Amino acid sequence: MSAVSAAAAAAAAVERCALGIRRARPTAASPATRHRPPSLRRGPRRHLALAAAAAASRRGPVAPRAVATPADRASSDLLGKFTLDSNSQLQVAVNSAPQGLVAEINLEVTNTTGSLILHWGALRPDRRDWLLPSRRPDGTAVYKNKALRTPFAKSGDNSTLKIEIDDPAVQAIEFLIFDEAQNKWFKSNGQNFHIQLQTSRHQGQGASGASSSTTVPEDLVQIQAYLRWERNGKQSYTPEQEKEEYEAARAELIDELNRGISLEKLRARLTKAPESSESGSPASQTTVAKVPEDLVQVHAYIRWEKAGKPNYPPEKQLVEFEEARKELQAELDKGISVDQLRKKMLKGNIESKVSKQLKNKKYFSVERIQRKQRDVMQLLTKHKHTFTEYQVEIAPKKPTILDLFTKSLQEKDGCEVLSRKLFKFGDNEILAIATNDPRKVKVHLVTNHMEPLILHWSLAKKAGEWKAPPSNILPSGSKLLEKACETSFSESELDGLRYQVVEIELDDGGYKGMPFVLRSGETWIQNNGSDFYLDISTRVAKNTKETGDAGKGTAKAFLERIADLEEDAQRSLMHRFNIAADLVGQARDAGLLGIVGLFVWIRFMATRQLIWNKNYNVKPREISKAQDRFTDDLENMYKTYPQYREILRMIMAAVGRGGEGDVGQRIRDEILVIQRNNDCKGGMMEEWHQKLHNNTSPDDVVICQALLDYIQSDFDISVYWDTLNKNGITKERLLSYDRAIHSEPNFRSEQKEGLLRDLGNYMRSLKAVHSGADLESAIATCMGYKSEGEGFMVGVQINPVKGLPSGFPELLEFVLDHVEDKSAEPLLEGLLEARAELHPLLLDSPERMKDLIFLDIALDSTFRTAIERSYETLNDAAPEKIMYFISLVLENLALSTDDNEDILYCLKGWNQALEMVKQKDDQWALYAKAFLDRIRLALASKGEQYFTMMQPSAEYLGSLLGVDQWAVNIFTEEVIRGGSAATLSALLNRFDPVLRNVANLGSWQVISPVEVSGYVVVVDELLAVQNKSYDKPTILVAKSVKGEEEIPDGVVGVITPDMPDVLSHVSVRARNSKVLFATCFDSSTLSELEGHNQKLLSFKPTSADITYREIAESELQQSSSPNAEAGNAVPSVSLVKKKFLGKYAISAEEFSEEMVGAKSRNIAYLKGKLPSWVGVPTSVALPFGTFEKVLSDELNKEVTQNIQKLKSKLVQEDFSALGQIRKAVLNLTAPTQLVKELKEKMVGSGMPWPGNEGDQRWEQAWLAIKKVWASKWNERAYFSTRKVKLDHEYLSMAVLVQEIVNADYAFVIHTTNPSSGDSSEIYAEVVKGLGETLVGAYPGRAMSFVCKKDDLDSPKLLGYPSKPIGLFIRQSIIFRSDSNGEDLEGYAGAGLYDSVPMDEEDEVVLDYTTDPLIVDRGFRNSILSSIARVGHAIEELYGSPQDVEGVVKDGKIYVVQTRPQM
Repeated sequence: MSAVSAAAAAAAAVERCALGIRRARPTAASPATRHRPPSLRRGPRRHLALAAAAAASRRGPVAPRAVATPADRASSDLLGKFTLDSNSQLQVAVNSAPQGLVAEINLEVTNTTGSLILHWGALRPDRRDWLLPSRRPDGTAVYKNKALRTPFAKSGDNSTLKIEIDDPAVQAIEFLIFDEAQNKWFKSNGQNFHIQLQTSRHQGQGASGASSSTTVPEDLVQIQAYLRWERNGKQSYTPEQEKEEYEAARAELIDELNRGISLEKLRARLTKAPESSESGSPASQTTVAKVPEDLVQVHAYIRWEKAGKPNYPPEKQLVEFEEARKELQAELDKGISVDQLRKKMLKGNIESKVSKQLKNKKYFSVERIQRKQRDVMQLLTKHKHTFTEYQVEIAPKKPTILDLFTKSLQEKDGCEVLSRKLFKFGDNEILAIATNDPRKVKVHLVTNHMEPLILHWSLAKKAGEWKAPPSNILPSGSKLLEKACETSFSESELDGLRYQVVEIELDDGGYKGMPFVLRSGETWIQNNGSDFYLDISTRVAKNTKETGDAGKGTAKAFLERIADLEEDAQRSLMHRFNIAADLVGQARDAGLLGIVGLFVWIRFMATRQLIWNKNYNVKPREISKAQDRFTDDLENMYKTYPQYREILRMIMAAVGRGGEGDVGQRIRDEILVIQRNNDCKGGMMEEWHQKLHNNTSPDDVVICQALLDYIQSDFDISVYWDTLNKNGITKERLLSYDRAIHSEPNFRSEQKEGLLRDLGNYMRSLKAVHSGADLESAIATCMGYKSEGEGFMVGVQINPVKGLPSGFPELLEFVLDHVEDKSAEPLLEGLLEARAELHPLLLDSPERMKDLIFLDIALDSTFRTAIERSYETLNDAAPEKIMYFISLVLENLALSTDDNEDILYCLKGWNQALEMVKQKDDQWALYAKAFLDRIRLALASKGEQYFTMMQPSAEYLGSLLGVDQWAVNIFTEEVIRGGSAATLSALLNRFDPVLRNVANLGSWQVISPVEVSGYVVVVDELLAVQNKSYDKPTILVAKSVKGEEEIPDGVVGVITPDMPDVLSHVSVRARNSKVLFATCFDSSTLSELEGHNQKLLSFKPTSADITYREIAESELQQSSSPNAEAGNAVPSVSLVKKKFLGKYAISAEEFSEEMVGAKSRNIAYLKGKLPSWVGVPTSVALPFGTFEKVLSDELNKEVTQNIQKLKSKLVQEDFSALGQIRKAVLNLTAPTQLVKELKEKMVGSGMPWPGNEGDQRWEQAWLAIKKVWASKWNERAYFSTRKVKLDHEYLSMAVLVQEIVNADYAFVIHTTNPSSGDSSEIYAEVVKGLGETLVGAYPGRAMSFVCKKDDLDSPKLLGYPSKPIGLFIRQSIIFRSDSNGEDLEGYAGAGLYDSVPMDEEDEVVLDYTTDPLIVDRGFRNSILSSIARVGHAIEELYGSPQDVEGVVKDGKIYVVQTRPQM
């Protein structure tokens, strides 16, 4: 009998037993009905869920229980008396039950005052630790799985406890006694109390002690077996184990019957049905009403909903029905009538929910929506933010006179700006600046107000002070008053613009600030009803306007405008939102960086880094109206500028919806209704009411939730503070409000129901204004609602949004019904389906677009919350389920991303991998790993994009506004962590080890297996240190390796989490230099290595793994391995200077060692020697010396002189000259003879001549040639030649000219496996499109395979591709570098110099799910086999291992170059 079938049989038995005794009266309330579970913080649903969970936990293993009362059976043998203190004594007695099967230990403590706890365990001869018997008195708790804790029962002045021991192997018990009231432990002479049981009980019978004649009904055995299975964690049993468990269950029941328990009591306990009372008791005379079946169904549904709607198996469903029946019967037993019970239970739509479950025959199972079958590419949006946008500095508007004045101060030598504030009054502005020159502090007040104006001012050493300035600092013509001074503004002019100014030199009086007001005639001018104030105690951060690099990569002028307006924005949220609305147009004009700047400002506000209200009383409807105005402007931009939608969504999520009139005013009105209806007009509620009237803010949402949680917890004040603190609201913040909240809430129990109802409704109003991601209010706004009820939302009506998809309201209703389900999968599907249905509308311009955007934001936010809630359930989930969750999160990310093409192709591939799992395809893990890597690349790219886009603006604006540095530093990180990308990354990290294990990939990919020892140095990028020299053997742990870098001098090993291709430049360089090079996939291993920074380690690799250990200096010195100094080895390499031999261009037949490099010669050698099915492109060349000849031409005299000057800078090690030389080379003019000869050779060889398509095409070709020559001065190439002491002047560059094959695929072959050194095995990598993505620094991995040379028809796939980008090009010409510095003995110079196509390649985001090389095994095997055959044929031709490059076009193989494998 399987575990499931045993469970089903047991459940059926439960039902049969329960039906037989359903009307019997219970003897006592069970723990399930006796205790009320604590509540949680999120309203009634969370409360019910916990109640169900608590009830479930109490339905744990069912075991016979002793009751904590004095013994009333056979007389006990008194074993001992123990003195606990001067007034109290412990008495211990033991007696035996019939047949000696159960020992009873009776404990009595005399003269006790408080509650006592027995801390105890049992002793058996076969174990040293305490045994925790399963037979335990009521109220016993398990303490850290090491002891039991049982409370004594109070009986007059004494406390008593009885323990029953039914395990014959137990020989003694040990215990301590704890007095909770006195926090005191009682021991026996400093040791545990030890009570030895009578030895007679350990003799005679076996473990079961069962009488051979006793029998138990089979239905009860089935139930006991089920309970044992449930108690043991629902393990999967073998048939033998099932049999053993079944018989063990029978033995346990026989044991109980033999101890005198009646069969009826046994049946009652197992079925948890009430047992019949003893005849003659008063209870037996009472008639108890039967629970109606429909109420049982309703209550069972409520229990299931409380538990989070888990998917119950059939047997569990039956148990749940009986549990529901029992709980209702207990209610009836208390005297409540059936009618009262019915009225209490049937509220809301509970009856319809239950009937729907019964109608669909889906008892206790979560319904799921049927997702529409749609092509994921329907979700495509391609609004790409190009990198160049970030670099464009937005030209500021024409500077005002105040801007010019500021600039004039900043340009003064030694002048430091201390503080700067811009104030508005009417249509004019006044700028207050404090500066510090070498002598003293000076205050400048400048205005564009040109009417006569008087400054009424003073100085302050503390806040709110007005102190008359000393007479010796008064400007000329000033008038000193009692506590102030008056000074007239004087006119001045700058760059033809007029202004008025007052300048005041301060003494060293320790002033904190300068308060002032203005007077024009008889009119006093204030700062919105308050004094103007310039703070001179704090300095403007150094990295602000006056520093050269400040604001680089930002819309600098726009950010400075925001900073100028911040003082005004701090008056209230109304002011901030109105200012934000005014700035929307300027942000749009500044482009992407302007929109980003606006987002940074709003997010600083939303995260409470900026002041929300400064002594300004504003009505909620005014805040709501300003909010509405701002979000309306954002909505209009969303419609007309689709490239900014992703950032605009972020702004709207941070702002909230707002609303005209009604919604905002309801915040003010409804708090009065709550106070009146619930009689709570004083204390905290009155203080909150005053705050709400003065200035409502997003904090009010948190305060309201804290109140709800506090009330729901039965007024536990710690719950109130817990909610506040978890959401960033401290006691200090409550006191900082203009209308401070000093008091804690203090409600009465009779207020509970009304407050929960009214505050729950009030929360909807608060969220409607302040939250951009509240699901319930967002749905209500889009679906429409009309006010109902008393006091709340009276007269408010919102019409539904028109044009919503068919069935959309039902879909949203499904989402709301399941938003707190324990099983999140159906909810996630519903949320995604709703977002997918909304997506086409959000790409269009529907009415009320804003409401739909907020709905989508809310759906997205709810999705992320549900996913995070599901993490725990995925701990032991099967791979298929984790993959499905990753698929859901990928889709959600795609729906939130502007440029989502790569993410959608990742989603397609991942779904394909999921299908492969279902079909049990043996390649599924390898395939899924490639897409997991690609998804990670997409997430990394997204993170880099966000950082480049946002962080400079956060840093510059943060410095201008004085935002805490920690908040600035983590700005972009927190934005990313708040989105789906972070959720997805967490799931991938969880699943990656699973994939690597199934695919047998291990934690390492060893690219260059060399045993090395050296000092660990952790670096961010290999690129950043490639030109550095290390003076001792060094092993770099580099977080980033792209593939194009050089290995630095002194480095003997490189470890990285990045995945450069095995045949990339850095991989080849590592193998040639005998440097360890490996990718580590395990983040914990990588972290451990990073923790060994600066320590000396020894690494020992195999082809698939690496071991390492810390060693002593002496081991390094004793190492006989030549690799210990490999990084310092300098090969002896020399070049022969090449001369121009009279020809600008030559054909392949003329290729020779004096004219061209090995690349050209090899390709010419292959012509006609390979099988007919292998193509070799036609080639011509510009030979050695051509570049130098062109330089010497009179046409290029000035260019030559410039290059000579730059070369002299290089001699002085000014390496900036490298880039300047490359630019200079591009200015060369082609001699007429060069053009003539190249045309003749190309046409004569059958190649197209670019000039036939017009002069512009020739100019493109000529530019490509010059770029090849210029690559002689690439940084990587230059430093590489310096490293091996090659004379750079002797380096000559021929140019190989070939017609481009517009490839379907490109490949690189190493005819000896470079990772293992196995010469019998070919290793190759393949990419889609041109080979530049393979040999260049393009992210992702190529397809890789190996093939045995004696079995070329059976290539073995090692890995699927993860490169997101492929390069494709029109029919064109490529100009390849072919220097005399490549393929030298002991030095691999290949790949250092550039090959340049005449036309730009097109970057295409790759969809591998339709690529036959990926999805068609037969096609793949054919292509890979052909590639392997080509490599083998070329190796045979040369007689040595070869490094071959080629392409595949329409199934035909072309070889474009070959060289000796280094």
